[in-house]
Amino acid sequence: MQPLDLRWLGSTSYPEAARLQQQLVASRRGGEISDTLLLLEHPPVITFGRGADPGHVLAGEQELKRRGIEIHDAGRGGDVTYHGPGQLVGYPIVALEGDRRDAHRYLRAIEQALIEAVAEFGVAAGRVDGLTGVWVGEEKLAAIGVRLSTGWITSHGFALNVHGDLSGFETIVPCGIRDRGVTSLAKLTGRHVTVEEAAERVAPHVARALGLSVSETGKMS
Repeated sequence: MQPLDLRWLGSTSYPEAARLQQQLVASRRGGEISDTLLLLEHPPVITFGRGADPGHVLAGEQELKRRGIEIHDAGRGGDVTYHGPGQLVGYPIVALEGDRRDAHRYLRAIEQALIEAVAEFGVAAGRVDGLTGVWVGEEKLAAIGVRLSTGWITSHGFALNVHGDLSGFETIVPCGIRDRGVTSLAKLTGRHVTVEEAAERVAPHVARALGLSVSETGKMS
């Protein structure tokens, strides 16, 4: 199997991560790097997907400023979402080839990887018909929003709520869905789970779901 190179970035601003993704997409298209998975946390930020409704931001400018929440366009699919400390964000920069050139199949693969990863924490998560993401009952545990660039190179990806304050989600209608809530691994397991611990569990499942293997040089550091 082809390798998936892991890069742990720690806390990284959204604009910085967006610039890095653009650079890596170009490098992957040119064959200069192997498939890569960026793993990180973001400071508080609301991002708009291509189909976002600005009305799904519920907090005003002053309230967002008080909470230290920035707003950025993401260029991915989907609506409005929130990222913050305690959330594992994963951005696969992967060249989809052959029969993997299927956006629906790619989304389902990412979902399956996250479902299998959280099962290692004793959490039984699943899908909801018609809704992208990973769910436990009526609450979303992980959001997914991706971009496919020329040459079928992926970017953007997933956000798994690991621990921390979920109140940032109160400033938006998460993914435009009004009648469901959000949850986290810590809330579901009753114990503190670090983002690094979640990243170590998630990475191999993402690699396997995409038909890749974690690179021997891929270190969570």
